[in-house]
Amino acid sequence: MTHVELRPGWRREALRTSLWWVPTLEVGAAFLLFWGLYLLDRAAYNGSVKLPSWVISGTADASRQILAALAAAIITVIGVVFSVILVALTLAANQLGPRMLRNFMRDRGTQWTLGTFVATFAFAILVLISIGPGKHGDFVPHAAISAVLFLSLVDVFILIYFIHHIAVQIQLPYVIASIAGDVVKAIEDEAAPGTAGPSAGPSPREILAAMEAEHGIVTASESGYLQYVSHSKLVRIATEADAVIHLLYRPGHFIVAGRLLATVTPPEAAPHVKEALRRAHLSGPYRSLTQDISFGIDQLVEIALRALSAATNDPFTALTCIDWIGDSLRQVALHWRPQVVHRDRAGYVRVIRTQASYDRLVQRGFEKVRQASLGMPSVMIRELQALKEIMAQAPQVEQYAVLQQQADMIRTAAENSIPEERDLADVLGVYDALVALHERLLRETGD
Repeated sequence: MTHVELRPGWRREALRTSLWWVPTLEVGAAFLLFWGLYLLDRAAYNGSVKLPSWVISGTADASRQILAALAAAIITVIGVVFSVILVALTLAANQLGPRMLRNFMRDRGTQWTLGTFVATFAFAILVLISIGPGKHGDFVPHAAISAVLFLSLVDVFILIYFIHHIAVQIQLPYVIASIAGDVVKAIEDEAAPGTAGPSAGPSPREILAAMEAEHGIVTASESGYLQYVSHSKLVRIATEADAVIHLLYRPGHFIVAGRLLATVTPPEAAPHVKEALRRAHLSGPYRSLTQDISFGIDQLVEIALRALSAATNDPFTALTCIDWIGDSLRQVALHWRPQVVHRDRAGYVRVIRTQASYDRLVQRGFEKVRQASLGMPSVMIRELQALKEIMAQAPQVEQYAVLQQQADMIRTAAENSIPEERDLADVLGVYDALVALHERLLRETGD
């Protein structure tokens, strides 16, 4: 397996989307707890210490029966509850999309619940096999058995919490808001690319112009969605080779094995960069929000499209999605500042990455929803209201044009698809308010 240098954010995301990490930690803690209590019970068995009066006592046979029954009950509950939950999530995924199951996997409540039950089961089995004959009669770990009973009681409360948690988690407003929250976190990760360092050598524009005439090529070694790129590692690679790497794809793009992935100047550095680039990026069967905020926008759009489909016909869910799409794009306009050019310590350009533009994110957020909402005045009005809110807070004049463009297309779609004059008038009224806001903002900025 190729070793890839991962930044902490990606490591956290990779661990968060697994169902084994937290349960493994809890099982490890169960082993440590068992060992500590086993030593305590051995000391009590040998007469070195005296256990408190509240510690449960009993014969070896009774203890075996209790532990075996508890272990069987715990593992049965795990199987039944998670099977039922997976069925419910599968049904919910028909409306929310297949990514619902992935969100379930990355949920901390799910991971801690599974881990607690598995750890209790492992602890009960360890205590069960520790019962056996000894010099002073049968050895029964009374303190450890008391701990098993306590953990079983904790499991009951965790089961109640988990059922409530899942019942809340599969509700549409919660799912939509959680996706939008993940988008905001991804935006914050790239909100401040850092203090600008020294600048030396040719500018990025000059380098790209020179690359058009002469460059080396780096092809993809495997097909899949580009999930993560270690730009710091690429900067070191390019510095060692005294080269510049231009990445033609960004995380979220699907790359095809054998197709062009990056260009390099000077061309003779391409073989070294190609081998090193394999260790500096990850690709896989799914997309991730790490370095790819457009994925979160696409998830919200997907739910909105499913809600607007003839099979579902749930415009209120679509309205909720539009609200959060608008809020996410407002956050993009205010805070998203991705670093496209990466320099070495001396200030020379080493890596130029491809990045989704603000205009493209706005288009991704509204175009498909507009196309699916023909003849739906309420949806078109909500889209125009969202565009108006984004425009009201957009800090740069250049960001207004794409918002106005989307509004113009919504107006055209409304005029062509809404037969009722009063419904059309409602849509055009919101459109006129957005145009008035646009003109006022242009006057205030002097453009």
